[in-house]
Amino acid sequence: MARNSSYNILMYSHDTYGLGHIRRTMAIAGHLSGKNINILILTGSPLAGRFNFPEGVDFVRIPGMIKKSNDEYQSLSIRIDARQALDIRKRIISATAKAFRPNLFIVDKEPLGLRNEVRPTLEWMRGCLPRTRTILGLRDILDDAATVRRDWFGNGIYGVLEDLYSEIWVYGVQELYDPVAEYAIPEPVSQRVHFTGYIPRQTAGRSAIQRARGEHLSSGRNKLVVVTVGGGGDGFPVMDTFLSALEQSNAPPPFQSVLVSGPFMPEEERKNIQARARRLGIRFYRFHRRMECLIAAADLVVSMGGYNTSCEILSQNAAALLIPRESPRREQLIRAEILGRHALVDYLPWSALSPARLRQKIDRLLGCSQRLKEAMARFPLTGLEWMRLRLLELQDLRRQPLPRADSRTSPAKPLLRVLQNR
Repeated sequence: MARNSSYNILMYSHDTYGLGHIRRTMAIAGHLSGKNINILILTGSPLAGRFNFPEGVDFVRIPGMIKKSNDEYQSLSIRIDARQALDIRKRIISATAKAFRPNLFIVDKEPLGLRNEVRPTLEWMRGCLPRTRTILGLRDILDDAATVRRDWFGNGIYGVLEDLYSEIWVYGVQELYDPVAEYAIPEPVSQRVHFTGYIPRQTAGRSAIQRARGEHLSSGRNKLVVVTVGGGGDGFPVMDTFLSALEQSNAPPPFQSVLVSGPFMPEEERKNIQARARRLGIRFYRFHRRMECLIAAADLVVSMGGYNTSCEILSQNAAALLIPRESPRREQLIRAEILGRHALVDYLPWSALSPARLRQKIDRLLGCSQRLKEAMARFPLTGLEWMRLRLLELQDLRRQPLPRADSRTSPAKPLLRVLQNR
């Protein structure tokens, strides 16, 4: 295919922790792929090769990094100095962009990338590829407003947004949470903000759901509880408390359980959970390729409150109990409070987590899970379709501009009316 007949999209996902970034990036890439579109993903995720890539989508693996503290990183696998690893990452990112010459560059979450590694590429595009659209993709909530304002001001991010980005796509609903107001995004930048709506995930078919329930439900039990903690790096307390709740019971629970620890749970913690689950007759997975089937098959999902898992729950219309972490960021807690306020999920604050409270919540929610599922079914998940339409416009296949963030015809505008009229 000749270069001038194709439309090249470069995507950057720093992936220092967990699965959320790469799964969000993969969902977007899969939906935007198509005839005459080439998509190349720059990722530090060690799990990138486990995903099935559609035709026209590929990835470049940059050395993985892991966060030791808010300001300190180390190489994930190779034994080299963190500064050397970051320099390699920066060079790969720059060289890939110069060779690929994208029409669209989508940066996930971090405006300058990990430790400013994307800045040279953004500055090069501004000078040498002025027609390339640079997009910052933000999840609905980054952290509490005071923290984000302080960090963005201290690191000069407001100037970066104005000088180096064509648009900002917020993967959320403005009526639920408005980062333009919360994070004090100034007027020149706010005019470039688009709210896409939440990003849906692949939905499970009826036959796949039935197979999953048949595989995981034992005789005499017709309720299935799935416990998942995303990547799992900080999910041990949730699974430990869940197992303790069952271990302290005088009788077997009236439901069957499935645990998915995530690939990043530390080995000692994972072995602890796996051994206890085995003694209780509970199915355990470290990683599950078809999480949408497990979540859709569940009568209740117990999870933390990450963006990725929340979107999977919303996509499958699953009844859910969120246990959001509250540090090092309050993002999960804020999201759980907002979704809980609209009766889309229930949540248990991390500070209130105990075996007795968790079991009480689970038993109550299993009795009213259908109500939560019905509320979810009316929740709009417009993110991927919005991006597809925006891409058509950017390819000059559409002449009418899409609404901006402050438009009264935002694709998710009817949300509050839907929720209020339930």
